[in-house]
Amino acid sequence: MNAIEIKSLCKQFSGKRMTKVDALKGIDLTVEAGEVFGFLGPNGAGKSTTIKLVMGLLRPTSGTARIMGIDAAQAESRRHVGYLPENPAFYDYLSAEEYIAFVGSLFKMDGNLLAKRSEEVLKRLDLWEARKRPMRGYSKGMVQRVGLAQTLVHDPDVYILDEPMSGLDPIGRALVKDIILDLKSRGKCVFFSTHITDDVEKVCDRVGVIVKGSLVALDRVENILRSGVEGYLVHLQLTEPESRPFAGISAVRWSGVVSEYYVPCAAFNSFMGDVNASGSTVVLVETKRRDLEDFFLSLVRSGQES
Repeated sequence: MNAIEIKSLCKQFSGKRMTKVDALKGIDLTVEAGEVFGFLGPNGAGKSTTIKLVMGLLRPTSGTARIMGIDAAQAESRRHVGYLPENPAFYDYLSAEEYIAFVGSLFKMDGNLLAKRSEEVLKRLDLWEARKRPMRGYSKGMVQRVGLAQTLVHDPDVYILDEPMSGLDPIGRALVKDIILDLKSRGKCVFFSTHITDDVEKVCDRVGVIVKGSLVALDRVENILRSGVEGYLVHLQLTEPESRPFAGISAVRWSGVVSEYYVPCAAFNSFMGDVNASGSTVVLVETKRRDLEDFFLSLVRSGQES
């Protein structure tokens, strides 16, 4: 059973002057248990619309979405989910401790278990010292961490997070990444949207890129990174006191007896053959590749031009 299953999902809104706006155009996507899936796209691409349809907050124009095999239109599907909306808003007269207790009660958690889990998640998200203060006095980052805490308290199988790193400082961002990786290690499914490619590159198994309501790319992160290799920076300790070319490639930098060469992929084998024949020593080989941000931007630009 897939944790999340989306088939031919479309959403059309009414625009100005009786026009129709296609926010989603036939999305097909499955996400497995134990997988961390990054949903990348520029602002307005359809990320939040997709998530709201999966969560049953919007009704699709056509197509279906399922969570753990249950249609998203059924309330029962949400019992398996920890959900963080893009802009979380809470009863700000409550404290974090009171709000987490409220969320746990909605999921009919046993009182003792709820108290134990509440303490765990509040400490994990560095909210323990502020747990009894009304949330109206919290910073934006603290409110975001309360939102994450309420997704964790009932220990669901599926986590759907809309821009979970929004408003967090570098320490908070690192903490959320650690939590996501911990959830993965425990076999949980994490589906999160973002427009920050570094977040995806660090924690995701697969990534989908959405542009203008269409899914324009879907692949494993490692495949994207591997396909983006453009060349290698080779550090050599030479047998001669100054740099020299190998296979017609000259050094780009030279410091003492160590020289650096930029070698395109197509020339790598012949370059290394000349190096071995010369008796020089390979100190370090660094892969020079197009990163996920470059891949994402190229898709966005081509999608906006179409």
